[in-house]
Amino acid sequence: MGRHKEQGGARQGFDVADAAPLLLDPHGLVSGWTAHAERLLGHGAAEAVGRKFADLLEAGDAERMEDLLHRCRAGGDWTGLMTALHRDGHPVPVSVRVAPATAPQGRPAVLVLLSELGDGARGWDMSRGVLEQIVVGNPIGIAIVDQELRYVWSNAALERWGGGPGRSRLGLRVADVQPGMDSEAVEERMRHVLETGEQVVGYEYVGRVRSAPLRETAHMLSFTRIEDDRGDPMGVYYTVVDVTDRHRARQRLALLDRAGQYIGRTLDVMTTAQELADVAVPGLADFVTVDLLETVLRGAEPVPEPLAGSERVPLRRAGHRSLYEDLPRTAVDSGAVVSYLMDSPPVRCLTTGESWRQEQLDPLAVEWAAGAPDGRESTFLELGLQSVMIVPIRARGVTLGLTTFFRRRQSPFDPDDLHLAEDLVSRAAVCVDNARRYTRERDAALVLQRSLLPRRLPDQDAVEVAACYRPADELTGLGGDWYDVIPLAAARVALVVGEVPGHGIDAAAAMGRLRTAVRTLAAIDLPPEEVLAHLDDLASRSARDDGDGEGDDGGGGGSSVGSACVYVVYDPADGRCTMAAAGHPAPAVVAPDGTVGFVDLPQGPPLGVGGPPFEAVEVSLAEGSTLVLHTDGLLAYGGDGVEESGRERLRRALEGMARELRPSCQAVVDALVPARPEDDVALLMARTRRLASEQIAAWELSPDPAVVADARRTAQDQLSRWGLDEEVKFTTELLVSELVTNAIRHASGRVRLRLIRERTLVCEVLDGGASAPHLRHPRAMDEGGRGLLLVSQLAERWGTRFVPDGKIIWAEQPLTTPPE
Repeated sequence: MGRHKEQGGARQGFDVADAAPLLLDPHGLVSGWTAHAERLLGHGAAEAVGRKFADLLEAGDAERMEDLLHRCRAGGDWTGLMTALHRDGHPVPVSVRVAPATAPQGRPAVLVLLSELGDGARGWDMSRGVLEQIVVGNPIGIAIVDQELRYVWSNAALERWGGGPGRSRLGLRVADVQPGMDSEAVEERMRHVLETGEQVVGYEYVGRVRSAPLRETAHMLSFTRIEDDRGDPMGVYYTVVDVTDRHRARQRLALLDRAGQYIGRTLDVMTTAQELADVAVPGLADFVTVDLLETVLRGAEPVPEPLAGSERVPLRRAGHRSLYEDLPRTAVDSGAVVSYLMDSPPVRCLTTGESWRQEQLDPLAVEWAAGAPDGRESTFLELGLQSVMIVPIRARGVTLGLTTFFRRRQSPFDPDDLHLAEDLVSRAAVCVDNARRYTRERDAALVLQRSLLPRRLPDQDAVEVAACYRPADELTGLGGDWYDVIPLAAARVALVVGEVPGHGIDAAAAMGRLRTAVRTLAAIDLPPEEVLAHLDDLASRSARDDGDGEGDDGGGGGSSVGSACVYVVYDPADGRCTMAAAGHPAPAVVAPDGTVGFVDLPQGPPLGVGGPPFEAVEVSLAEGSTLVLHTDGLLAYGGDGVEESGRERLRRALEGMARELRPSCQAVVDALVPARPEDDVALLMARTRRLASEQIAAWELSPDPAVVADARRTAQDQLSRWGLDEEVKFTTELLVSELVTNAIRHASGRVRLRLIRERTLVCEVLDGGASAPHLRHPRAMDEGGRGLLLVSQLAERWGTRFVPDGKIIWAEQPLTTPPE
């Protein structure tokens, strides 16, 4: 009945099982009636047979029926839309196909196929030829499987998916025609559709198929259940659309998006190079290496022509990532030196700045093998790597190195892959160059800061000291934290910890200026509160001179405004400790028995911001106590408990400290501060000592010039008991004579002579005067004014410091005999 086409042995015509067939004689009388026609129009066979079919149509369609019968008698057919009349009188829109046929007795007849056009109708409203074109010639792959998921039909478009023509598929399952794909996942969805009747639309399968065994492809599949007239499942038909291009475009965008999030999270060159390799595997390649010029790793400017005068070009392996573990260490060692032949593709890419792609390596292409540090070479073919791309790392017009992409089992790199690699590397190149520039600045700042910080802590007997400094991580930048230990007269020592706001070279320079100022003020032996007052004035003047005093938030790094500092003076003669702070945490004290406390120290304002005057406190420390001075970065990181304060965490760390000071200092920083902190941290720990009573000798003198001779003899006797040599005795006799005479002549009140024998011999004279003497150079005929000039010539150093009950003039001379 009617025409049909065959392809690959499977029938490709329309299935008319859902149409109601009628048989008419050549005059248009119904000669054959079916149950389907009765369900559609309501007339039984007894009523319909022998009746004109035109009587079952609306008037206009009844008139057309005569013309259609004449066309069929001439051998033609017709398909179109009509309106039939139901037995109860309501109209039934139908799709009608009229075609010539042969009755069972061999007489001519007319076949009429009726399909309802109402909602949910399953009839055809187009000709069979049109629908055959839609299904058979559809560029979308279509297939039908039975209830056992075996192929019963497929169109030609499905052949592009692999698995052979439709004839060879018949009776097979997906796993039989696509052995490389995950057939279980596909058949699982087919079974779900068979069991539930629910359509599965837009299922994306990503994997390898027979049509592209070396390349990952993507196909969009939709599944629909086929049912018979009773609604029972017969099988599943599904459609397949190749969406590989869309899938790859989505992958490329995802890869570039991941690169934007992942690459450049730090300002470390090696880390950034490794991030580039990590992003590219496995999304783009099986094995990736990142090689950089040595100058880039040092933070220096890349040399434009690093290639002249050598047979090989050395680079440094800065990053790598591989899907395989069988690559030799010479290929994957980070930091190893690799070298390439002068006329090799990598060197050409390095010199020209252009990329290079090879779909399939051959023995002639491996002469550019990477040279191992031990002189051996491993060719890329020996590593099983087949396809390669080389993309130079270029930023701001300068080539920094190379990124090489390899594939072992995937399909060869194509031009789209090269464009993606160039886009990926160009984004990473900016991050690498930023890291290089930061490395240069950070190294310069570190050199500057380390040159400004104490290279070694000075020798002195007042305290045992240990210090630890941890710079901020590369994202935050180097800060301006600092510490210092300054020996003072009379065996005393000044301990200083400070912090300059900001980061980078400017902060380091500001820190250097502040530290120099502190040492200068310490040299004139000012009390702690006066030292801070002078520093405050200095910061204010510097801000006014630089024009950044107003609106400066401290983040620029070049100003001392907002700096913090704590200044401590410890006297080992009596254990007194005087300190003052400017916007800085108070020191902690670890007692000899291990208990930890914090000094109740009034907090003055940060330097340069103005506020109330600075206040000092004085505490007495037992011998063996440990002073802990630190910047605020030590307390900035949370502990195990959310509510635990920084002081409590410091207390716990100090309570468990070892007896040895240096390892304890490092252990406290490690316990409280991460390896790469966001802010600089400086910690200074000083364990106090006391001078023995036999190292100090003191005498109260009456303000009478006659006691000068007694003072000389008393000093001589003490030096003899200490076993000092005659030269020291002679010098000390002159110093005592001049200093005591000067005190009696120019001051009033009490006079006290004190000798301190430590690393040096210190001679001190206390008087009640409030004016400081000054050195002058007398003329030849002057009778006086030579006392302090003589003192300055005899002593290694001398000075004046003020105390609550007057002033002390002191002179210090070295000892040739070490103390016992």
